Amino acid sequence: MEDTKSAKYIEAVGRRKTAVARVRLTPASKNSFNINDKDLDSYFPTEEMRLIVTSAVKEAKAGSYKISAKLIGGGIHAQSEALRHAISRALVKEDPHTRTTLKKAGMLKRDPRSKERRKFGLKKARKAPQWSKR
Repeated sequence: MEDTKSAKYIEAVGRRKTAVARVRLTPASKNSFNINDKDLDSYFPTEEMRLIVTSAVKEAKAGSYKISAKLIGGGIHAQSEALRHAISRALVKEDPHTRTTLKKAGMLKRDPRSKERRKFGLKKARKAPQWSKR
């Protein structure tokens, strides 16, 4: 599956909670991010979330890429972690030698924690209505 410009790219999917990130890494002269047609600074307002996203590229000591991503679902923090997961997976597809460093840093593990479903007869997942003896 080739891009319209026929440039070679690596595609990967990352997930966290209900957030899903679809990523394409295209080799470029310097790192640039395009997330849902916005740049990194305007999509992720805090420095903490920008560091989460860029940490995968720094950890792998990879080359420079034009990273375009589509993010769906979840909150903004879960989206940043899903994007990091997707970038890490794409970097491993590109160069299998980066797997050990990324795995040690915990960037290849999908964080499976999500909200527990509400059960019948309860107010929330585990919160029960107040009990009275009489």
